[in-house]
Amino acid sequence: MVPIITAFESSPDGGQGLARDMRVRWALEEVGQPYDVRLVSFEAMKQPAHLALHPFGQIPTFEDGDLALFESGSIVFHIAQHHAGLLPEEPNARARAINWLFAALNTVEPPIVELEQSRYMVGGRPWYGDLRAVLEDRVRCRLDQLARRLGDAEWLDGGAFSAGDLMMVMVLRRLDGMGIREDYSNLSAYVASGEARPAYRRAFAAQKAVAASARSQGL
Repeated sequence: MVPIITAFESSPDGGQGLARDMRVRWALEEVGQPYDVRLVSFEAMKQPAHLALHPFGQIPTFEDGDLALFESGSIVFHIAQHHAGLLPEEPNARARAINWLFAALNTVEPPIVELEQSRYMVGGRPWYGDLRAVLEDRVRCRLDQLARRLGDAEWLDGGAFSAGDLMMVMVLRRLDGMGIREDYSNLSAYVASGEARPAYRRAFAAQKAVAASARSQGL
C-alpha cells in the first residue's frame, strides 16, 4: 500500500501550487515515495469521515496504514524523518534543518498569510490602506531578516536542500503577485531554485492537473 493524501477537489488557488497539499506532494516526490490522492469537496471536508482525519476540516491529510496525520508541517516532517533525502544525517545539521522548517511555519508564514487574507476580510473598509501598509511592513521585516541570513547561499543552512528549504520556499511563494519578494534578489533566486527542482515540477504539474480537471467539470 502507498500513502494517501487529501487535496481540494476544486482548489481556491486555481492550480497555482499554493494549496497546502502541494507541500506534501513535493516532499513525497523528493524522497521518491509513490502516493495516492483522494480529492475532497468543501462540503465533504466538514463531514464526519473527513473530520475524523482532520478535526479542523481542512486539507491535507496523510494516511499510511494505521497512521493518520494532518497539518502540512507535521506531514512533511514525518516524511523527512522516515525517508532519506530531506534531512541531513549529521545530527547538528539535521536539527538545523528541522529548525528552519518550524521557522518557516511559525515565524515567516503568519505575517504573510495575514497580509494575504486582509484583502478578502476587510479590503473594502476605508482604513484598509493604512492596515495594509502596517501588514506589509511586518512582512518586509521578516524578509529583511531572512535575506540577511541567507546571504548568497543557495539553501538556508549553506549545504544541501532540506525539508526546511522546502517549507520556506512554499511559504515565500505565497507572496507571488504582491510585488514584495521581488525587492529581495537573493530570496527571489532562492524560490526559483526550489521551483526548478524536478520533484517540485512533478508535484506542481500534478496539482495543476487537478485544477484543470475541476474547471473542465465546472467545479
